[in-house]
Amino acid sequence: MQKLTPFLISCLLVFGVAACDNASKTAESAPDPSEAPTAPTAQTTQAAQQDAQSEVRRRQLDADIRAREQRNNVTGGDTDRATGDLSSQVRSKLEANIPKGQLTVEAAEDGTVTVAGTVNNQQELAKIERLAKEIKGVKAVVVTATVAPPTR
Repeated sequence: MQKLTPFLISCLLVFGVAACDNASKTAESAPDPSEAPTAPTAQTTQAAQQDAQSEVRRRQLDADIRAREQRNNVTGGDTDRATGDLSSQVRSKLEANIPKGQLTVEAAEDGTVTVAGTVNNQQELAKIERLAKEIKGVKAVVVTATVAPPTR
């Protein structure tokens, strides 16, 4: 047994060195670094956009927001929310309900949320403040977003 253990360990080491000798063999699915990444096709982009706008996605985002609020209630964070958590929840709510908007969200310590960027029409712009205030912890909403029709 004393002679077998060093033999097995040395076999494992030799096998490991041989297996890792050629880096290109370590991951067959790894992209070739010499190839430039290609842009997604219009069909792929359309499918991704439809998925982001789907009712299922909207329900998932709403469920995620509810789960975060429940977690905050349990941990006592009901009144003082982390700014990152607050901005993330508002961003999710806006993405689900204004999917073609190009919006950024920043939250301040006092519960003020600033929404900037562009939306496609006046109706979407009017929805921003109402949607943001649906998130628990948002005390005020500053909307600096503007209406800009989509460019193609």
